[in-house]
Amino acid sequence: MKQLIAGAVTALSLMAAPAWADEVKLQLKWVTQAQFAGYYVALDKGFYEDEGLDVTILPGGPDIAPTQVIAGGGADVTVEWMPAALAAREKGLPLVNIAQPFKSSGMMLTCWKDAGIATPEDLKNRTLGVWFFGNEFPFMSWMSSMGISTDGKSENGVEVLKQGFNVDPLLQRQADCISTMTYNEYWQVIDAGVNPDDLVTFKYEDQGVATLEDGLYVLEERLEDPAFVAKMEKFVRASMKGWKYAEENPDEAAMIVLDNDQTGAQTETHQKRMMGEVAKLTAGSNGALDPADYERTVATLLAGGSDPVITAAPEGAWTSVITDAALN
Repeated sequence: MKQLIAGAVTALSLMAAPAWADEVKLQLKWVTQAQFAGYYVALDKGFYEDEGLDVTILPGGPDIAPTQVIAGGGADVTVEWMPAALAAREKGLPLVNIAQPFKSSGMMLTCWKDAGIATPEDLKNRTLGVWFFGNEFPFMSWMSSMGISTDGKSENGVEVLKQGFNVDPLLQRQADCISTMTYNEYWQVIDAGVNPDDLVTFKYEDQGVATLEDGLYVLEERLEDPAFVAKMEKFVRASMKGWKYAEENPDEAAMIVLDNDQTGAQTETHQKRMMGEVAKLTAGSNGALDPADYERTVATLLAGGSDPVITAAPEGAWTSVITDAALN
């Protein structure tokens, strides 16, 4: 009798569980850190599994270009900044934004106050550290909007120092300002012993040139497959559940990220602080792209003077089909 009951329970459990799970490969823009906490939380808490998904999260890094990975079929969906995605689209890689977990931009320029910098106008005739590999686009648009040349130091120009993904140029006084994120590099400067009162920061949001960051992108042709669309609906729904959980439980989310860091490079203090800052950027988003934010991003990228990031307003660069179904 016990064997019959056990067999019946096993049969029921097999019926309840999906016979197979849809595989999804997510390519991150950067290394495992709280910037991507929502996805790790969704994985850890079983939100993806609840949707019948088998999700693999692929960390990024300095030698990994998300757009190249997805172009080569190495991922189904990728986390990318919209400037890089739209630039890639104009060059022939048809990326489409299907969701936008980040509502606000965390990008800013961090400068030495003793260099005499108090306003954006004071940036002229300075050396500024700028990230490249697609991350330079918002900066170039900002300078263009102020009529500042990026061809070298002058009364109306700046020297652009190609900044590695570290804060050394500022600490070593090679640059008067460097690119930082509110949740990461700024705090690396502080952790190096710099007093916040010795710094001046310019947030791209405050300068009116913020562009959308950390959206979810897929290849346009894959949206013609109803099965893929259904899979992405499940993925976005579970991911946003993960993001909202992370916002509400930042310390727990940071620890989940640490559990997934295979490099051992991250620290509890830094990840908890990062999660607190990232939560400010995802707050206000349910995952759906705000058309006004998209239009602002496009306008900023088009305003590049003689060297705009994109030369024409994109068509078909985003869709609400996934979020309309996933979030309603």
